[in-house]
Amino acid sequence: MNAQLRGPRVANFTCEKLSATGSRGMVVTNHPLASAAGSHMLLAGGNAIDAAIASLFALTVVEPMMVGVLGGGVAHIRLADGRHLVLDGLSTAPGKASADMYEALSHEVGKARDTRDRENLVGPKAVAVPGALAGWCEALARFGTLPLADVLQPAIRLAERGFVVSPYLSDCIADCAPDLARDPGLAELFLPGGKALPADERLVQGDYAASLRLIAETGPSALYDGPLGAALTSFMAASGGLIDQADLAAFKVIEREPVRGRYRGFEILGPPPPSSSGVHIVQMLNILEGYDIGALGFGSSDAVHLVAEALKIAFADRAVATADPAFVKVPVERLTAKAYADERRADIDMTHTKAWAAGLSAGESANTTHVTVADAAGNVVATTQTINGLFGACTQIPGTGMLTNNYMYNFDPHPGRALSIAPGKRVFTSMAPMMVLRDGKLAFALGLPGGLRIFPSALQAIVNLIDHGMSLQEAVEAPRVWTEGGALELESAIPDSVASELTARGHQIARVQRVAGGMNAIGFNSDGTLTGAACWRADGTPVAISGGLARAGVRFTIA
Repeated sequence: MNAQLRGPRVANFTCEKLSATGSRGMVVTNHPLASAAGSHMLLAGGNAIDAAIASLFALTVVEPMMVGVLGGGVAHIRLADGRHLVLDGLSTAPGKASADMYEALSHEVGKARDTRDRENLVGPKAVAVPGALAGWCEALARFGTLPLADVLQPAIRLAERGFVVSPYLSDCIADCAPDLARDPGLAELFLPGGKALPADERLVQGDYAASLRLIAETGPSALYDGPLGAALTSFMAASGGLIDQADLAAFKVIEREPVRGRYRGFEILGPPPPSSSGVHIVQMLNILEGYDIGALGFGSSDAVHLVAEALKIAFADRAVATADPAFVKVPVERLTAKAYADERRADIDMTHTKAWAAGLSAGESANTTHVTVADAAGNVVATTQTINGLFGACTQIPGTGMLTNNYMYNFDPHPGRALSIAPGKRVFTSMAPMMVLRDGKLAFALGLPGGLRIFPSALQAIVNLIDHGMSLQEAVEAPRVWTEGGALELESAIPDSVASELTARGHQIARVQRVAGGMNAIGFNSDGTLTGAACWRADGTPVAISGGLARAGVRFTIA
C-alpha cells in the first residue's frame, strides 16, 4: 500500500525494523532461520506452499514454545489461478472428552476458562488430537512441488546440529520454568542445571531430529498410524490423557471456503468457522465503515473508542454464535451482512462505552506462530499454527522430542454453550491468516500469533493500511489496543492523554507491554514487486528474493 497518511497521527511511533523488497519471492516468518528454510525452497525451484511448509517444520525446532507437529492450525492459500481455499488442520476434542470434564471456576470475562488445578492448560488432560502434521502434509501433497523429505531437511538439520537460542526464546523459557520443570524431558532440554537456557547457547534436539527423519521417510502415518502415534497414545494412557489410536485414525483435514466481505473498495478474505477471524473481522469492518476512521487520526480517542466498541460487539456475538459448524449452526451471512452492522452501529455511543450483549441467538491462549509466503508464479500462503499455550501443555512425549498442545483450553469448560466440549469437536480459534484484494488483485496478506488478540490485531492492521494510509512496516508495528468486554488494553505508545479521555468515556484502562504477538505481512506492489514486513513483537524476519537466471542464450567464453 502506498497511500498517504489521511488524518493526524495522535499516537506517534518509530518502526524498529525495516521491510524487504523482492521481485521473485518473499518469505516472512517469526524466526530468521525459518525464513531461511522457506527461501531455500523457493531458490531450489519450489513454490510458496513448499516454502511455507519448510518454514513451519523449521519453526517447530527454533520456536518450540509456539508451534509443533502435535499442534494445529489454519492455512489460507491463494493459488496462481486466483482460487482461494482454507485448509483446516485444527485439533479436535478426544472421543473420551466430555462437556463437564473440567471443574470451571469462574463466569467472569477473561476468567471463564479457568479450571481447577489448571487441568485444561497444563498436563496430559489438556491435550487435544493433533492436526498440524496432517494439515501440513496435505497442503504439500496437493499444492506443493517438492518431496516431503526435501522440505524437511532444513528442520532436521537445525534439530540435529542445533541453533543459537535468541533472547526471545530464553525469556519464554524463563517465563514457563515452573511448568517446564514438571516434565523431565523438557526440564533437561530447556532448564539445564535448573536454570533457563540462556541466550546465545546452542540448543540441540536429537530425539526430535529422529522423529522428523521418521516423518520424512514415512509421511504423516508416522504419527497417525505409526510409532510416533504409539508413543503419544502410550504416554496418554499412562498419564491421565484422553487421546487414543481411534482419535488419531479419525482425524481429517477439512477444506473450507473463505469468508468474504468488502470494505471501502477492498475485498477481505479470511478463514471461516471454527475460526472467528473471517466472520468477525468482516463484521467489525462493516461497523467501522460507517465512520471516517482515517479523518479521526490514528490513535485518537475517537478512533480507539470505535475500535473498542466494535471489538466488544464482535466478542459478544462470537460467544454465542461462532464455533465448529459441524456442531453449531453459525449464522455467517447474518453476522457479515451490512444491514446487521447498521443495527449494531446505531447503538454505539461516542461519549460512553457500553456493556454489549449478543445481537443474535445461539445457533484462547496467546502463543502461536504465523508464516506468510509468496512466489513469482502467484501462489500465496498465509498460515497460522500453534501448540496453543507457551510450550503447549508443557509436556513432551518421551523419546520423540515432540511437545504436546494444550488446545483443550480453547473450549468453554462450562456445559451447554456454543464453545462447550464435545467428542470430536474442532477447537475454536482466533487465527487470522487474512488476504485483501483490490480490483481482483492481491493488495496484502498478513497474520500473527496472539490467541484471543489475533483477529482484533489483524483488524487494526487492515484499518492502518486502508484508512490511515500506513506503509506495510508501519501497519504491522503500530501500537495496538484490545478488549473483549472487560479492561481495554493499550500498548505504551498510545498517549496518556488518550487513555485519560477513554477513561472519561467509561473504559477501564490497562497498560500492557504488547497486545498479541509478532505480525508479519506481504504487500503486493503495482510494479510486480513484493514487500515483506515483520514487527518488533517477535524475531520476525522477511527474506526477499530477486534476480534470477541468466538471459536466454548467454554464453561465457574466453577470448
